[in-house]
Amino acid sequence: MSVRTRFAPSPTGYLHVGGARTALFSYLFARKHGGQFILRIEDTDLERSTAESVNAILEGMAWLGLEYDEGPFFQTHHFDRYQAVIDELLDKGLAYRCNCSKERLDRLRDRQMAAKVKPRYDGHCRGQKIDADEPHVVRFSNPIDGYVVVDDMIRGRVAFNNNELDDLIIRRTDGSPTYNLTVVVDDADMCITDVIRGDDHLGNAARQINILKAWGKEPPRYAHVPMILGNDGTRLSKRHGAVSVIAYRDQGYLPEALLNYLVRLGWSHGDAEIFSLDEMIQLFDINTVNKSPAAFNYDKLDWLNQHYIQHADPLRIARLLSPHLGQLEIDPTTGPDLVDVVTAQAARAKTLKELASISAFCYRDFDYYDADAAKQHLRPVAREPLIRLRTAFELMALDDWQPESLHHVITRIADELGLKMGKVAQPLRVAIVGRAASPGIDITLQLVGKDATLRRIDNALNWIATQHDNVNE
Repeated sequence: MSVRTRFAPSPTGYLHVGGARTALFSYLFARKHGGQFILRIEDTDLERSTAESVNAILEGMAWLGLEYDEGPFFQTHHFDRYQAVIDELLDKGLAYRCNCSKERLDRLRDRQMAAKVKPRYDGHCRGQKIDADEPHVVRFSNPIDGYVVVDDMIRGRVAFNNNELDDLIIRRTDGSPTYNLTVVVDDADMCITDVIRGDDHLGNAARQINILKAWGKEPPRYAHVPMILGNDGTRLSKRHGAVSVIAYRDQGYLPEALLNYLVRLGWSHGDAEIFSLDEMIQLFDINTVNKSPAAFNYDKLDWLNQHYIQHADPLRIARLLSPHLGQLEIDPTTGPDLVDVVTAQAARAKTLKELASISAFCYRDFDYYDADAAKQHLRPVAREPLIRLRTAFELMALDDWQPESLHHVITRIADELGLKMGKVAQPLRVAIVGRAASPGIDITLQLVGKDATLRRIDNALNWIATQHDNVNE
């Protein structure tokens, strides 16, 4: 049978990075083995499931480029099918109705806790005939003896004693099916061969295998992926930073960088760090995923993202950068070509958001100077170089406003004043950019343009005069 995997999120929130890693592993496994990758939305929690969450999941999958072959399927569309399977299990004596009150169940739990026994239903209603018209739940008749074994592709062979497993509820009093029943039915009906999911579902695998075998279905193979931890060793959550896939997009990360980072959370291939999606498909092996939890390292993600920004097509980065400039109320058409800005700045930013911030000077004047840069470079001694540069720049024709000509002017002024290049270029840089870091000064001047260069030199000279006068007072 062809390999078929599935990603089955619950639409009760955003697509978080843990879910995205699970989806990635399922996608890679299917693609590597020539199989199909299915998206299933497990929306049976009617109170918490929302259309906004469904859209967030679909948006996150689309942004990551994890294309599914079938779906999205919605469990709420299959309620009739679930009810038919539950009725079949009842008819075969594989499930039973239970009308135990909440009070009885609470007393049972209290006694078990007091006796330091693992709380579980005691099978009180097994074999009893409960009127179908009175309020009741339906429970699966879990085997009483023996063991159920999960041959996990990551964790290896894990055995569960059946006498520690509950007769779990598969239909609630209101008639709605429960998670473990719907998952079993969907995995069987969709011919899922391999289930890759978080290790918090390892116990559910034992219960689901028992239901599948009782129903006469072959269980899929399972791989339970360890959780992702924050830098403090606890489960990754909002307090550690962004966990939503879309939040990473909005912060200026590239999808290929996030995918590359996620695949390395618990899996490796030698010492390699950089993987294209095609390389991931070729090299990924679910059997070599680490059994231990992986810690999320934001510095490593930043490093990868900077690598991808630097090596991507500048035209694509310009297209992705544009909305980040828009958030700064900058219209990219009012300044230099955005591709030229990306070419000059790509190696200097970890995210698109940072790239937009450090490139804002190309499109508009700034409100203040970096304090350390101004203190060091915008001193009275910088007046003469800046005045000489302004005079030379003003005489330049617009057609000559090119890096080579600009560089020649700056070196000439430095030579005439008997100064090192840095003593001329750095005050000019701070005057033009507002800080001591930018691309090469000639490239910077070209991007800013002649009019803005002259205006900002005037502003810097006025600032120096004001600061100097204040000192003298």
